[in-house]
Amino acid sequence: MSLTTDQAALDQWYVLGAVSHFPFGTPVETGLLGEPVTVTRRDDGVTVIGAGRSLPVRTTYNHVWTSFGTPARDIFALPEATEPDRRWLYCGGVRVAASGLRLIENFLDLAHFPYVHTDILGSEEKPEVAKYEVEQRRDVDEIWATKCEFFQPKAAAASDGGQISQYMYRVVSPFNVMLYKTPPTAPNRWDVIALFVQPVDETHSIAHPFMLVIDPTSTDAEIIAFQQMIFLQDKIVLENQRPALLPLQPGRETPTRADLSSVLYRRWLKEKALTFGTEPRTDGVAAGA
Repeated sequence: MSLTTDQAALDQWYVLGAVSHFPFGTPVETGLLGEPVTVTRRDDGVTVIGAGRSLPVRTTYNHVWTSFGTPARDIFALPEATEPDRRWLYCGGVRVAASGLRLIENFLDLAHFPYVHTDILGSEEKPEVAKYEVEQRRDVDEIWATKCEFFQPKAAAASDGGQISQYMYRVVSPFNVMLYKTPPTAPNRWDVIALFVQPVDETHSIAHPFMLVIDPTSTDAEIIAFQQMIFLQDKIVLENQRPALLPLQPGRETPTRADLSSVLYRRWLKEKALTFGTEPRTDGVAAGA
């Protein structure tokens, strides 16, 4: 492996895991953008070494973040993290043999619920994706999908029956996305389910699911087990997608009306001229054109 030269990828913040994932005093080696990196947690903080140098470190939202480049802004705001009644749950790192961009796009996909998460997040008897709205919010450089809804037989660990779940999706960077979802126990608020993706190289990633949920009844183990079950169902699909890298060329894959989020996400990546984890273009047009 070797460190990518894609500056758009280098100039991002990436999660390497929850702070608690790294034991005190023991260096932990992992990978990022094709380069080995070593994380060491000490009483005086966390250090990250990669490409022969110390990298910048943030310990935001109880996670370790780093970058090989110069991010244009600091790590995104997550106001729900300040609400005292929320459960903070790190669901563990899951290695996936897929492009990190494929993981984000799969997370945005409502249409797969009835077929991949059958009788849990969707039902084959009710496969329709209702019309929703998606926009690029240029003032914060994020993609938002709103007014999403889906019938779910078991929407969360605390569910005791089916419900119409309301959704919002928020893509804050090419490799970090959040889902806002109505919790069964607090229908006037939003659970937050984040997927922080660590791209080890172009075709291998580590997914770091993180939850800020309102659930006064389920145990931590029950909530984490539910989320891990959902993600492991996705993992099977992700590792069998072809092409392995995300295509950005028009016509390479055919979207439907349900894929509005994916269409805008890919357009956003092209605008950023990001090529890491994407299928090389064959039409002679430079990335970002």
